[in-house]
Amino acid sequence: MGSYSNLDRPPLDERFLRARLVKPGGLWTRIDVLAETESTNAVVTAAARSGTPEGLLVAAEYQSSGRGRLGRTWTTPPRSALLMSALLRPTAVPAGRWPWLGLLVPLAVASAVRRVAEIPAQVKWPNDVLVEDRKLAGILLERVDGPAAVVGIGLNVTLRADERPLPTATSLALENAATTDRATVMAAILRDLATRYQEWVDAEGNPSVILPDYEELSATLGRSVRVELPDGTFLEGVASALADDGRLVIDTADGPRPLAAGDVTHLRPAN
Repeated sequence: MGSYSNLDRPPLDERFLRARLVKPGGLWTRIDVLAETESTNAVVTAAARSGTPEGLLVAAEYQSSGRGRLGRTWTTPPRSALLMSALLRPTAVPAGRWPWLGLLVPLAVASAVRRVAEIPAQVKWPNDVLVEDRKLAGILLERVDGPAAVVGIGLNVTLRADERPLPTATSLALENAATTDRATVMAAILRDLATRYQEWVDAEGNPSVILPDYEELSATLGRSVRVELPDGTFLEGVASALADDGRLVIDTADGPRPLAAGDVTHLRPAN
């Protein structure tokens, strides 16, 4: 058996995670670990539509039809990644500020990874976590009638070089992280997310509780970028700021251009 056998990819212990993370008065109310599912986001979306309160977290050892932004697929070998989705209901936050949740979650992931894995993770607008320009994690935020937000997180943990879906993908193991224990990393992410989410909700969604840390860990702000738009055209400029509604402002030759996540097919550093 190779060095990445099942012995080196132990299953997540649902009872252990519940004991560590489900606390009276805390955000997380239930943690379920599934051996396999098509999509954790689909499971949590169904729960949201049935009226389940916020705080549900569903993780899976394997996703057969995991999705990323714009319907892209996200598939990894069993137990090689953290694949999880959370149900949130920030009803105290005005609807116009909900897009900031899509920036808060990757910030929590990057911050937790930096702390426990000791690698220089950064956030790439709108929804990726990078190490340099290598993709470590992706975030999928979906609004559900109710209202609710379903937040999916996929983070590569023990993915090895010959298992990467793209040459630009990476994992904690490939980055020589201080730990590749999924329970440790998962607990760190969920604790960081709970803290940041509660602060944001208490501030009624005010971006000021997110912006300083986001700007510090941003791999996008201040860089020259090339943006592919849904119609196949491109624009280039400097990613200069985040607007009040979370849109990314690109300073182009024709002036500032704010872009929402849905306005962008790909965003890359300019050549």
